[in-house]
Amino acid sequence: MTLSMLAHRDEVGLKDGLLLVDGQWRASGDGATWTHRHPATNEEIGTFPVATVQDVDAAVQAARRAFDEGPWPRSTASERIRVLRKYSDLLRENSQQLLSLLALDNGVPLSFGNIYAASVTVAADVFDHHTGWIDKAGGETFPPYQGGDHLAMTFREPVGVVAAILPWNAPFLLFAQKLGPALAAGCTVVLKPSEYATFAVLKLVELLTEAGLPDGVVNVVTGPGDPTGEALITHPMVDKISFTGSRVVGRRIVEASAGTMKRVSMELGGKSPAVVFPDAEIPLAAATAMGMVTMGLSGQACIAQSRALVHRDVYDEFIAVAQGVGGYMTYGDPFDPGVLASPLINERQLGRVLGYIEKGQEEGARLVMGGNRLDGDYGNGNFVAPTLFADVDNQMTIAQEEIFGPVLAVVPFTDEDEAVRLANDTEYGLGAGVYTKDAKTAFRVAKRLRAGTIGINGFQVEPHTPFGGYKQSGIGREGGRSAYEAYTELKTVLMPLTEAMM
Repeated sequence: MTLSMLAHRDEVGLKDGLLLVDGQWRASGDGATWTHRHPATNEEIGTFPVATVQDVDAAVQAARRAFDEGPWPRSTASERIRVLRKYSDLLRENSQQLLSLLALDNGVPLSFGNIYAASVTVAADVFDHHTGWIDKAGGETFPPYQGGDHLAMTFREPVGVVAAILPWNAPFLLFAQKLGPALAAGCTVVLKPSEYATFAVLKLVELLTEAGLPDGVVNVVTGPGDPTGEALITHPMVDKISFTGSRVVGRRIVEASAGTMKRVSMELGGKSPAVVFPDAEIPLAAATAMGMVTMGLSGQACIAQSRALVHRDVYDEFIAVAQGVGGYMTYGDPFDPGVLASPLINERQLGRVLGYIEKGQEEGARLVMGGNRLDGDYGNGNFVAPTLFADVDNQMTIAQEEIFGPVLAVVPFTDEDEAVRLANDTEYGLGAGVYTKDAKTAFRVAKRLRAGTIGINGFQVEPHTPFGGYKQSGIGREGGRSAYEAYTELKTVLMPLTEAMM
């Protein structure tokens, strides 16, 4: 039977979206809308406004007023804590509805949405963590350096109006990683969700209002990069841009930020290696790497270990286990608890991934399994079978470029030095995995890898640790104290304690 999402849409009660400007939900200025198509079926699910340049300006102006004149940046620590603690509770209470909306947005199955890193719970935990910094992240005092009777001290103040731009693949986590520290620090925000995952984000924002956040502190503009995103990143009243997405857009943001010296935090993807040594638990290593590119998001995750660098002594065993894991994946209705993997987000991404698979074969990689679009009952959706390539040279396109699909490229190596060289031979540096039973090897290799987060014999997301990349994987970190401080300005105040100025 052909798959359909329309009954789920009606059961969830999905309503068409609106913009949020200064506490008011409204349509776009010119009435233009975006029609969302579900990636599993390409059916029309709902619509939301395409914010015009004028709509974006109204949202930024509202955020500016809320920052310059409103109560939130001037609120006491206890007031801010009370609102954000209530918000964390509301997230947990509304978890199932939010997961259902996300399944209608991007097709991620509910079975995966309940895994911690993709869940509403992790978003609530991120807000809890950053709320904890509100009354703790202060400044410093310094003793006089040049002599004389005076005080030197620093203060942390909110950076101002933040443009927060979300991707479609992990909106719960990334909404929290951007708005959690921004709101805790006292900033105001103009939020742009991805046009491919808008409805769940709109519900997240509704809950902020319910928690007691004042009008204008968070505003929402919906729509694609052109015109909505471009108008937001170029607006002169925006003080900071926080973005997760592609390198192409990241480079444009750097260009756009230069004119007014906007602060910028960006996470721009990766081509993360799994480095598998001969003493590793091969079933664990193979299941982790293949699972990261197939289960849940079908490899549409920036941190996926999409390159497996495997010692030649265990190469064949790794390939066999990875093939078995790929064969275990199930597809279809994301509301079905037996479904483990999602479709690709849109037809453009479907064509892009199939093009990379073709390129891998042309360049001489051995296709072990997959490589095809699913047909039959899944033929109307953007499904690609789990794909495994062996005998990959690290210079091949499929080993160098971020595919963002269910494709694992396996590269052989002979010794530790070669493994480290291959792992670092990429423009990216977001994450990596090291698989070995030897603690010295694990830590030695982890220190040598040029990547922001290294998992040893596994990988997980923690709400209180920094996350971000080296090289072209981005600028700055999300998570932890460093993320909170990234939404502040550091001010130095000097005060003499005598009549004469120093």
